[in-house]
Order: sequence, then structure tokens, then C-alpha cells
Amino acid sequence: MTGTNRMRPIGIFGGTFDPIHYGHLRTALELQQTLDFERVHFVPVATPPHQKIPISDGALRMRLVEAAIEGEPQFVADPRELERQGPSYTIDTLASFRKEFPQQPLCLLIGMDAFLGLPAWHRWDELLDFAHLVVAHRPGWRAPDSGFLGDLLRARRTQDPAALHANPAGRVHVQPVTQLEISSTDLRSLIAAGLDPKFLMPDNVRRIILETECYAETP
Repeated sequence: MTGTNRMRPIGIFGGTFDPIHYGHLRTALELQQTLDFERVHFVPVATPPHQKIPISDGALRMRLVEAAIEGEPQFVADPRELERQGPSYTIDTLASFRKEFPQQPLCLLIGMDAFLGLPAWHRWDELLDFAHLVVAHRPGWRAPDSGFLGDLLRARRTQDPAALHANPAGRVHVQPVTQLEISSTDLRSLIAAGLDPKFLMPDNVRRIILETECYAETP
């Protein structure tokens, strides 16, 4: 920022990306532009602690992410979870980012559903020691006002995006975004049924999926 030594935040967007689609990309773009992030790192998960193992292998999902963000300098395909052994705990990923960027603000980007399930995450109460939390939500969603999350929002919520630039970690910001009703699970089913995912994902992602038949129905 002009006249200061502050650095623009880095957004951290994790997920299976199995496959990545326009819903992911549009959310990341709106958050990057609205909150003035320097860039957003897409971090494909290796071994999700609370989900089924991704259907396609990490190398292919990384290739799909790279294809999806090609030509977008504000987006980075980040393999750190795929290169790490054991469950892909978010707290370990944030610690890795903080070691790499000791002073720069970090923003963990999550959706409404993930935020509501936050107390089930491994060492969830330490996340704000490493990063801000940016919750992307759809219109009409009401923030919890009781329990652990209600307490968290009362203590840490900010409605001023400048607070995400002023400190390296520690705040919660709730940001409305355009919600595209696209599901990776539904996409896999659609492709397995022999239907075309055109207009639901970038053409180069679609091309790789059709060429590799990675989501084709198995006998």
C-alpha cells in the first residue's frame, strides 16, 4: 500500500478440486479482487481427514488446476499438500505458508458449510494464529450467534477488508460472493454418464478430462 510497508494478503484456497470448475474459480476471483489479495494459491488436498479419498490421483488433479488457472497471474497452483505425507491438515498447511511468508497477511478461504463445521477440524482453534479466515457465503446466510462459532465471530469478526491487510493473521471476515451451483460430485456423475461438462469448467480442463477418461464409468 502506498506510504506503508504493508503487504497485500495471500489467499489460500484448499480443496479436492476433483475436478476444479467455474464455481471454484469465480469464488477465488471475486475474493481476490474484492479483498485486494496479491494472489490466491489453489492447494489440492492429498488425504482429506474428514472426506473420502479423492477419486483421481493428486498428479492429475494438480494438472487440472494448472490448466484451469493458465494465463491468470493472480492464481497459483500449489502442490504442498500433495508433497506432504499423512493427512492433509489445514493447520499444517498454514504453518507451512507462515514459515515461507513470515510477515505477509494470509487469508484462508472457506465456504459457508466448511465454516459451520469448523469445530470438527484438527486444532481448529489455532487457525487464526497463522491466518485470517475469509468465509465466502451466499445471500441470505445468517452468521451463527451462539456456541463456539458465535463466540469466535464476536471476538474476531471484522467488516473492514483493510483489517486483513493491517495484520498478518487473527481476524474473521464474511464476504458474499456469487454462488454458482456447480458440484464436483455432480460433475463426476455427469461425466461418468457420458454427458458433456462443457460450460461448467474451462475448456482446457474439460479437454484433459475427456482425453484421459479419468471420470469415465468403470465396468
